[in-house]
Amino acid sequence: MTRVPGLLAPLLGLGLGLGLGLILSSLGAGAADCRSFGRAERLAFAPAARVRWLAPRGRPPGPLNPLYGTVRRFLSVVQFNPFPAELVKTLLNEPSSVKVDEVVRYEAGYVVCAVIAGLYLLLVPIAGLCFCCCRCRRRCGGRVKTEHKAMACERGTLMAFLLLTTLVLLIGVVCAFVTNQHMHEQMAPGVEAVPETLLSLRGLVSDVPQELQAVAQQFSLPQKRVLEELDGVGKSIGSTIYTQLKSTVYEVLTSVNSLGQALQLSMDHLQALNATLVELREGQRDLEPAVREHREHLLTLLQEPGCQDCTEAQSRARALELGADFDQVSPVDNVLHRLKGVPEANFSSMVQEENSTFNALPLLAALQTANMVKELKEVIAQKPEGLRTLAEEFPGWEAASRWSQALEEVEQSSRPYLKEVQRYEKYRWILGCVLCSAVLLVVVCNLLGLNLGIWGLAAREDPGHSEAKGEAGARFLMMGVGFSFLLAAPLILLVFATFLVGGNVQTLVCRSWESRELYKFADTPGNLPPSMNLSQLLGLKKNISILLAYQQCKEGAALWSVLQLNDSYDLEKHLNISQYTAKLQQELQNLKIDMKNLDLLSPAAHRDLEALQSSGLENIHYSTFLDQIQKPVVNTNVEKLAQELEGLARTQGSSVLGQQLQEEAQGLKNLYQEKVLPQQSLVANLNLTVRALASSAPNLQTETSRVLDNVTYLKGQLPTWATSILRNESECFLTREMGYFSQYVAWVREEVTQHIATCQPLSRALDNGRVVLCDMIADPWNAFWFCLAWCTFFLIPSIIFAVKTSKYFRPIWKRLSSTSSEETQLFHIPRVTSLKL
Repeated sequence: MTRVPGLLAPLLGLGLGLGLGLILSSLGAGAADCRSFGRAERLAFAPAARVRWLAPRGRPPGPLNPLYGTVRRFLSVVQFNPFPAELVKTLLNEPSSVKVDEVVRYEAGYVVCAVIAGLYLLLVPIAGLCFCCCRCRRRCGGRVKTEHKAMACERGTLMAFLLLTTLVLLIGVVCAFVTNQHMHEQMAPGVEAVPETLLSLRGLVSDVPQELQAVAQQFSLPQKRVLEELDGVGKSIGSTIYTQLKSTVYEVLTSVNSLGQALQLSMDHLQALNATLVELREGQRDLEPAVREHREHLLTLLQEPGCQDCTEAQSRARALELGADFDQVSPVDNVLHRLKGVPEANFSSMVQEENSTFNALPLLAALQTANMVKELKEVIAQKPEGLRTLAEEFPGWEAASRWSQALEEVEQSSRPYLKEVQRYEKYRWILGCVLCSAVLLVVVCNLLGLNLGIWGLAAREDPGHSEAKGEAGARFLMMGVGFSFLLAAPLILLVFATFLVGGNVQTLVCRSWESRELYKFADTPGNLPPSMNLSQLLGLKKNISILLAYQQCKEGAALWSVLQLNDSYDLEKHLNISQYTAKLQQELQNLKIDMKNLDLLSPAAHRDLEALQSSGLENIHYSTFLDQIQKPVVNTNVEKLAQELEGLARTQGSSVLGQQLQEEAQGLKNLYQEKVLPQQSLVANLNLTVRALASSAPNLQTETSRVLDNVTYLKGQLPTWATSILRNESECFLTREMGYFSQYVAWVREEVTQHIATCQPLSRALDNGRVVLCDMIADPWNAFWFCLAWCTFFLIPSIIFAVKTSKYFRPIWKRLSSTSSEETQLFHIPRVTSLKL
């Protein structure tokens, strides 16, 4: 606590400088941004447009996405030709003139795949028939005739390849199951999206007059908000003035309060310094003769001829005299005299009173604005004429009924077809599950055959083992081979059929749809037949670009901008609210605030600070105090000297001399406890007080002058600042209230031109259609046939490795025998020989 005044001085100067700088900067910046008052709150207008927004559909990221990407890349290799614009144009306008060779040239990749599928369909069943014939003659899939050294390596290699092929088949069939199920689950939402989209399009331009009327009625929302804020405009402006000035006023009052505390603390230290100095001087006068008497008597004893080992003690005894002399320091009576009666004022109570006066500003402002509020409410209560005719003068929609009827017919007629699509999808899903289960059966046979075969091989070394396990494993492998041959034809047929459909949908439709080549194709004159001309279907007088319309609709544009209705309807004429601005501005400029009652510093407090300023507290020679404080009270350590005398008393040959030395030691101890120790305690207290005053006094005088100057300046400038802030905040309040009407105008403009009759459902319907067709149906569809094709072609290595591996699981006809070493014989019984003892 003793260091507070020393730290207070720079902090007060920094705080006051920052406070005055902030208020001046706020006066200059307030008119520019009105942040101190605040902007108009965001009004929550109820959407007048009916909810016609289609939710965007999308495929969430999942573990199948890498598979979908692989299939798309494969299809890009198969169909590397660009979009066949000329071929599609001919097909739409003159279907009979389409040339087969052009179609074949475009579908060259699919033709190559068809040839591969045909070869597979032809060769694999033939190979299966040949294998059956061989099996009937016991020529294929038999057993190993002779055991040889490399048999284990061959058998292990074949088993490893068969296991690897089986695992590949297992992964493929699992992916096929997953994609088949995923496509089945996505089909129902995709079908349900069709009537939902058509219903949303039907409501695209319906209820437009009712929506415009709802827009005009919501003028009551900003009107009501302005009337509510007018009730508290006086208090609000007064609070804003209070808020902008309080940081500076409170900071000045805080500095005054802190300076008063520092003044009180300095007075306490100064009085404590004076009292301690008086006590030290009195103690010094009592201590000096006692120390001198002990020194003379002790030197007499130590200089006697019979005193043994007393030389060192004599030198200590000669130094037994006073160290610090506090008669040399200058008194502080003059400073205390100048500060007599200080502090006169109660700084804490004074600051609380000034705070209460300053806090009454909002109430004062509220009383002065009552009449102005009443007049402004009468102006705001009226409704602009333009908003009353907003809906009546809006241009009609001639084609609205025709569009609605056509969409209704399409929606009704599509439902039976959608039901059929779901029914056939169910059949496709069942067929896919059956074929996937059949491929899974081949995988199970291979795994069972491998497990039983390995079990049989492990038990073959046992003399009593049975070959049944190995034989069963071989039979399971041959069962898998048989199933593979049986499944080859239906699998390749299903794979190619689904590949041909799904691949063309992806490469011809989805790829060009995603790159927007379809829109560019439709925009090119002559590509579409007259019956498919969009401008004629919509009854428009001029052609529109489908791609441009799609992009505008995708950005959320309404038919207002797409069809350029601004040429036939002046919207801004209906949104003129200038009648509100002039009256508000005129009345708000007449507001005034009186701040003469705020004194900041009472006369008594002012006298206290002036007395401190002229007291000379900083001129006290604190260095002379510190010089004496650094010196010891007695130059010799009295306690240590007493202990040394006690030791000498015990070593003396003369009992009389020893007794005298012992008495002198006890006298020194009593002197230390009664006079030296209290004097040291007073010196320690004086040290704290002097250091506290020495650190705080110079800066305290400077800060006293600064606080007096700041208080005088602030008291003179507060009325000017308050008037300036009041004028600025009145403009900010006007801007805030106009902000509510501006929000309404902007909302009406946005609602009419962007939301009412928005064509977002049209672009979203196209995007959702692409997502449903390409992402939700085509991708799982293509992934399904890709996985089935994967399994179909891996059946060939599975057949080969299964046939070759099964031979090693059956019993061997003739085992390898060797008499060269016991280690090469499969069943060796050691011969018993005689032992030589």
